[in-house]
Amino acid sequence: MTAEDQRKNPSGREESKGGNGGAEAVAAGGGNLEKIREILFGQQVHDFEKRFARLEERLLKETSDARAETKKRFDSMEAFIKKEIESLVDRIKAEQGERSDAVKELSREVRDTAKNLEKKLALQDEQATKGQRELRQQILDQSKSLTDEIRNRVRETAAALTREIKELRADKTDRSALAGVFTEAAMRLSTDLKQPGKE
Repeated sequence: MTAEDQRKNPSGREESKGGNGGAEAVAAGGGNLEKIREILFGQQVHDFEKRFARLEERLLKETSDARAETKKRFDSMEAFIKKEIESLVDRIKAEQGERSDAVKELSREVRDTAKNLEKKLALQDEQATKGQRELRQQILDQSKSLTDEIRNRVRETAAALTREIKELRADKTDRSALAGVFTEAAMRLSTDLKQPGKE
């Protein structure tokens, strides 16, 4: 191997004619990058999934509790109204002859009460629906925020890894060039040392 050949290939090994080695190294690097991502972010992703599951479970529980409480209140109000109406009907029947005007007034009050109760129930239902919408929106916003944070961290890590790989490649190139300089210097020294002996 000539000095020119050694400068071109300091390692002294023949360069492979095919490009399979580079492709295999890139494929291995891609696999390693996936492993690094799993190591760096796997636990966070699992934690986020657990947090989402807990939030969903909490939402379902609160919704179920709200429905049960609302149904309980509706049943209680319905029973109360029925009881009051029955009482009023009994009184009306007992005093029907002499108090027809009073019965009409009471009937009107009952109708007004029923309307007011319906309005209140409709308002409560609307407020419960609004609360559920707001809670879902909060969960969606938090989910988007967490997803954006994960993406940013993945990007930052990928950029850092790319920089490290470039630095390692630059260091490797500098070492190869330095090895070539040392090899050439050694050959020159060897030639210089041989020349006085010939004289």
